[in-house]
Amino acid sequence: MSNARIIDGKALAAVLRARVAAQVSALQGTIRPGLAVVLVGDDPASAVYVRNKNRETEAAGMASFEHRLPADTGEAGLLALVDSLNRDPSVHGILVQLPLPEGIDSARVLRAIDPAKDVDGFHPENVGALWTGAPALAPCTPRGCMAMLAEVHPDGLRGKRAVVVGRSNIVGKPMAALLLAQHCTVTLSHSRTQNLSGVCREADILVAAVGRPRMIEGSWVRPGATVIDVGINRVTTEGGGTRLIGDVDFAGAAAVAGAITPVPGGVGPMTIASLLANTVTAACRQAGVAEPEVRAQQ
Repeated sequence: MSNARIIDGKALAAVLRARVAAQVSALQGTIRPGLAVVLVGDDPASAVYVRNKNRETEAAGMASFEHRLPADTGEAGLLALVDSLNRDPSVHGILVQLPLPEGIDSARVLRAIDPAKDVDGFHPENVGALWTGAPALAPCTPRGCMAMLAEVHPDGLRGKRAVVVGRSNIVGKPMAALLLAQHCTVTLSHSRTQNLSGVCREADILVAAVGRPRMIEGSWVRPGATVIDVGINRVTTEGGGTRLIGDVDFAGAAAVAGAITPVPGGVGPMTIASLLANTVTAACRQAGVAEPEVRAQQ
């Protein structure tokens, strides 16, 4: 039986989107934040993500620029588009949807994006700024995770023991940096960490981002801990269908955790909402204006 608080990502994302929309409204007459999303090829999952991003961008009152390129687009053509978006003053954020087709160097493309417009937070300059404490655009999923933690821990995270399972550049590493910035004691672990279960049991805050279905068992969770499950794994059901599950055994973890995110409906909705927030931040910095202080209208 679950005693854990379920962290509702859908509800929190709605609040964040409302706050972004209020900021965009307050900026009218000064600047209209613009987000350009680039999709190369016809990957079905990527197409869904791009469509959702476009819809949410327009709903927030921002300008949305969608660029769909054929799968046989060469690296030179993609880099030329990125260069044109870098120079376009109406575009404040650029997101190149990953994965890219074979033959295109993703790292080179991401490095080509103007760091000031890198709303995904993947450019080396933003990565370095994040780790050194300078103003940076943080990757969207970790930023969303931090917002969820703030909801559970309104008095802050100072002094808490945080364990991140997963060391990707997209989630694990930037998540560790953001937790350090909030004065946590952070362990960045992964699938090859010795006695991983024991390491996890030390955590006041446990972030699972390893990409393995139900790898984190309930017995690995410290009683009362806050569990953030970033994993999105599509598995086959007994009936032959599919469903999404996380990196954490939800039922087992929820029996002992103090708070936990579900999958789906947890971290996922916060990612796009955080992208919109990053775009507003980028637009204001490029225009040399302060971000409006607003309250979300619910």
